[in-house]
Amino acid sequence: MKVFKFGGASVKDADGVKNTASIICKEQDPLVVVVSAMGKTTDSLVWVTRNYFDGNVEDALRGINQLKEYHFQIVKDLFGNGNEKLERTVSEDFDALVKRVNIPPSLNYDFEYDQIVSTGEMVSTEIVAAYLNYLGKNTRWIDAGHYIRTNDTWREGEIDWELTRKLMPQAFQFKENSVCLTQGFIGATTFNLTTTLGREGSDYSAAIIANVMDAESVTIWKDVPGIMNADPHRYESTNKLEKISYREAVEMTYYGAKVIHPKTMKPLVEKLIPLYVRSFIHPKDAGSIICHIDHPMEYNPVYIDKENQVLITISPKDFSFIAEESISGIYHLFAQNRIKMNLVQQSAMDFSVAVDMPERGFDKLLEDLKNKFVVHYNGDLELLTIRYYNDDIIQKMTKGRQVFVEQRTRTAARFLLK
Repeated sequence: MKVFKFGGASVKDADGVKNTASIICKEQDPLVVVVSAMGKTTDSLVWVTRNYFDGNVEDALRGINQLKEYHFQIVKDLFGNGNEKLERTVSEDFDALVKRVNIPPSLNYDFEYDQIVSTGEMVSTEIVAAYLNYLGKNTRWIDAGHYIRTNDTWREGEIDWELTRKLMPQAFQFKENSVCLTQGFIGATTFNLTTTLGREGSDYSAAIIANVMDAESVTIWKDVPGIMNADPHRYESTNKLEKISYREAVEMTYYGAKVIHPKTMKPLVEKLIPLYVRSFIHPKDAGSIICHIDHPMEYNPVYIDKENQVLITISPKDFSFIAEESISGIYHLFAQNRIKMNLVQQSAMDFSVAVDMPERGFDKLLEDLKNKFVVHYNGDLELLTIRYYNDDIIQKMTKGRQVFVEQRTRTAARFLLK
């Protein structure tokens, strides 16, 4: 058994769905196919959630209606007027959203986020599964919440591995079909309340399935030739990394490489399952492979950019040192506000940290910090990481730019830049 994962770009329109289906139909082995929400649907549903929670119901309803029209156009382009059952199913999904936003929200934004944003994956997989069956590829649609079980940490559901291992083999059976198609990004609590696994969490879903089902491999289909040494949308000249180790992949995702979700590697490493990154635009090309490598590798420089960064500098009010007790309290406040640190630097009296500008909670974090510390911050920054750097590369990449923080290790140089 193999696992294929297709992201939103691969199914953004009818032509994308057709191309995805052609890739699936050419595979002879039993497949579990994990599919993300179509195009920019997740971003749109986040916008709907934000407006709903803030009381802008009319805006939320308008966003839902636009998404419904977008998905109905894809259905029409795929089937003409010949799939009333699918149209009814998709309509019911969006009608449920309309009903939800007409009821006052709970007091928990993250809970509302999971219940609304997960709709994107449900609708996407219903459409793709219907099209595969229309082509004659016997496909079983499976609700991910029935087998990926998590706790109730909304937006960052932690996997209940014991229960997931018990339920998943019951879900994926290939006696009557060659393809099982399911959602990425989604889980559920033991009370059957939907959770999500973190933004871009569909990669992680594929890895969880591969681990539990002892898959032969995982393939992530993207709009790039493979794993690149830099984002080809930002850099004119990039090179494909043909083969990298699990360790290198973990390092790259930790620093912010977008090609793979950060949690993806651990379930694969546990069972030495190789991960392929291939292009759905050129599916015949080999792409890149992440696998077990037991000898040192030499890599070309790798450039990883994280935008929309905020540098927060924290100092004691009484000119005392930043001691271990203070640092512990600072970490606790960040964890309490569910804001992850991307870079940390400490001096005698300052503790500086770079974070992604959060969608919500930043003002609350500042308020909590200011109760005990003097706080300064700078926004609209970029965190650049260069792995396998040299002095010439650093000079080229930072020339003429204001550097707020610089860090270097043996293999990585990091710069927080204006």
